[in-house]
Amino acid sequence: MITNKSFSRELEKTIDSFDYKTISEERKTILEPLIEYIQNKVLNNDGIRLNLICTHNSRRSHLSQIWAQTAAFYFNISKVFCYSGGTEATAMFPMVAKTLSNQGFQIKAISEGNNPVYAIKYSENEPPIICFSKTYDDNFNPQSQFVAILTCSQADGGCPFIAGAEKRIPITFDDPKAFDNTPQQTEKYQERSIQIATEMFYVFSKIKK
Repeated sequence: MITNKSFSRELEKTIDSFDYKTISEERKTILEPLIEYIQNKVLNNDGIRLNLICTHNSRRSHLSQIWAQTAAFYFNISKVFCYSGGTEATAMFPMVAKTLSNQGFQIKAISEGNNPVYAIKYSENEPPIICFSKTYDDNFNPQSQFVAILTCSQADGGCPFIAGAEKRIPITFDDPKAFDNTPQQTEKYQERSIQIATEMFYVFSKIKK
């Protein structure tokens, strides 16, 4: 893999641990439409807007947004803008921030309350990703010319139509919420984050510039 010195040492270590061999052929088939979408945008020199959507915009959609943006930067794919949203707004679950911090991201809470806002930095020289829970059609997110990526089956089934989306692609992940308040919580959040990260890095590794 390419080494980018503006990553923290811990994030470099996490990225170096990714193994594309852990991605099954079935999962690669699921990821292929996203690779094709991004590749076509790159060839046309268009902006690439990814809106990663889950039911509550609290876990999987945030992990997917952050890792996709990091992967785009890592592979020097320009004009990639990653967003996340839900069918309803709740809050980014604190374990998501803790997991990402353990994996090398710099995280700062810039507001508190029922729906905190986080600034998450993946590179010392790049602007932070602003994360908070919101609906997928919130004004903070793109209103047109984006791909809707459904990261949970509930959102995929519950959103038969997403206004403004050029394409919708289901790439669903198991919910680490199932392990909340259990001895396996930390392990399972780390595991899900690594799975999402590995698949997003695989997607961007396939893009030809």
